[in-house]
Amino acid sequence: MRISFRGRVLLAGACMLAGMSAGAQQSNTALAKFKPTSGDVAITYAVERGKVAPGSCGCFWYEGGGIDGAVNFARGIGIAASLTGDHASDYAPGLDISKVTFMAGPRYTYTFLTHHGEPKDAKPRFQLFGQALFGGVHAFNSEFPSSSTGVKTSAGSFAMQTGAGVNLFFFRNFSARLLEADYVRTELPNSLADTQNDLRLSFGVSYHFTSFRLHR
Repeated sequence: MRISFRGRVLLAGACMLAGMSAGAQQSNTALAKFKPTSGDVAITYAVERGKVAPGSCGCFWYEGGGIDGAVNFARGIGIAASLTGDHASDYAPGLDISKVTFMAGPRYTYTFLTHHGEPKDAKPRFQLFGQALFGGVHAFNSEFPSSSTGVKTSAGSFAMQTGAGVNLFFFRNFSARLLEADYVRTELPNSLADTQNDLRLSFGVSYHFTSFRLHR
């Protein structure tokens, strides 16, 4: 039985999260006594290397930013949501493009702690996270050719984003998003394959609400 592209992505994401969770369960028992942050909100600046259609590059760079948040339920496994906006000028002669994307999905977060004396005095040092988000994109102020509808100035499609990032704490409830790297796939009309495969890099600041505390 042939598995669709989306099916393969969902299967790979599930395997990735299962493997990361299994590795975390083998961590130091002192760290296991601590409950990770219940959630975080990040504001980010991003650049995204995009191209209108696969094949010859015709590449350009979006610039933009967004806000994302996550809630952890148990052992670092949680759910995340992301809202981003991006714009590129003159990606083709006389053409600009803007897009807004909303996605949500599972995220796994592993937090490294530093100890000073008693385990209860442990503080977060940095976090690694991996995620697989799914949703939609709305693009506008551009040209989107389609064999069935002709050329439109706006279009929408399915969108997905998979990747990982690292947060470095500079205060108990604040961290710097040092780097987040994501593969972004959209399916906007381009009169060819109607797909885009982009690389997105983002940086920013995160606020972590409800900090570390011992399990009761």
